[in-house]
Amino acid sequence: MTRDAVAVNRRSWDAVVPAHLLAYGADGFVADARRVTSVVRDDLAALAPHLPAGSPAGLDLAHLQCHIGLDTLSWARLGARVTGVDLSPASVAAARDLAERAGLAATFLESDVAHVLDVCPDRFDVVYTGIGALCWLPDLDAWARVVAGLLRPGGTFYVREAHPVLYALDPDRSDGALVLAQPYFGGAPRHRREASTYAGGAVPEDARDTYEWQHGLAEIVQALLGAGLRLAAIAEHRTIPWPALPGMVPTGDGSWALPDGADRLPLTFALTATKPT
Repeated sequence: MTRDAVAVNRRSWDAVVPAHLLAYGADGFVADARRVTSVVRDDLAALAPHLPAGSPAGLDLAHLQCHIGLDTLSWARLGARVTGVDLSPASVAAARDLAERAGLAATFLESDVAHVLDVCPDRFDVVYTGIGALCWLPDLDAWARVVAGLLRPGGTFYVREAHPVLYALDPDRSDGALVLAQPYFGGAPRHRREASTYAGGAVPEDARDTYEWQHGLAEIVQALLGAGLRLAAIAEHRTIPWPALPGMVPTGDGSWALPDGADRLPLTFALTATKPT
């Protein structure tokens, strides 16, 4: 079931590439040599205190589940030597094209997370997992072992992600109530069938099915600790980069928040861990 579900997800990610190139403004990113994505802008603020000189410049950075590579290339614009990895051949092809068009040095590899170490012999100062990624992984222990395997001793791992409690809420309530409608703890994948991608644009009929896995916060932390990493920082936040619930309001900086009572629910969390020397 897991192997089939991953294959279904790969087909869906291949299919949404054209829509996401438009939705994320890929042409504008290429044209503006100073642009970095809002996701990387926010992640840099959290990650910088854990970097040797407070900057990714001159560091080797691996980005797992990089999709079309705009966040990966943003790290390149900040001075990192970047390698992006994704399971979708169409996403990797798009990322390579964007790197060439933008004149940015970057390596993009095709692999699901579990087999990254088979295709990537390099080791890195920073391993980065972008937001909205962990729900696509069936096995966090395997993910954490890959993260640890990619890091050099003393290296830093960073992830910002939607808070697991958010994924357990009823996403269709429009009355302002926050109602737990799905299991918080992991188990069988959740099947979805969507006619449009989360970023906008239609999804072809034969690529509308996807599967997502729920992972609780303790499961995420324990997977990293079990792989030998040390927790350096963890934080919970009141904003998220997309309107995850009905009625959410833009904050003006590319994020979204609950319209009132923001302290009711953490929407995202950020975690930094290090590999012992």
